[in-house]
Amino acid sequence: MEESFEKKEGVLDVISGYSGGTTENPNYEEVTYGNTGHFEVIEIVYDKSKTNFEELLSHFWKNIDPFDEYGQFCDKGYSYRSVAFYKNNKEKDLIKKSIIKLENRFKRKIVTYVRKFEKFYMAEKKHQDFYIKKFASYLRYKKACGRERILNKIWN
Repeated sequence: MEESFEKKEGVLDVISGYSGGTTENPNYEEVTYGNTGHFEVIEIVYDKSKTNFEELLSHFWKNIDPFDEYGQFCDKGYSYRSVAFYKNNKEKDLIKKSIIKLENRFKRKIVTYVRKFEKFYMAEKKHQDFYIKKFASYLRYKKACGRERILNKIWN
């Protein structure tokens, strides 16, 4: 998700991390293999004069598989399930309306969680900008998981 959002106009920074759970300052192993309740997420810092929550939400949908109840692409498990966080009722309403619109369009249930944002914990340094630091590995992983193929099948 970092790669996709960092290319979006108006996005200033994308930070990998964890949110939605109960464990304070979790690490990757705790989130992935433990029972923290956290999801792997990104925090998006953006220029509100160039983009907005609704545009970012639309971009979010086109970069996930909203029908996979087990995770995303190769990554399976609770922490890999898709989730859309909101900070206020306006954002919550936008998410809910977009879900209804997508369910009507696809005639399928969206399984993406909708949660009130509480706290974001930044992931370890090695997880930041992974697609840049380990570009060749990232491309192999992305291809092996069929990310582009699955997204094209859903959205095109």
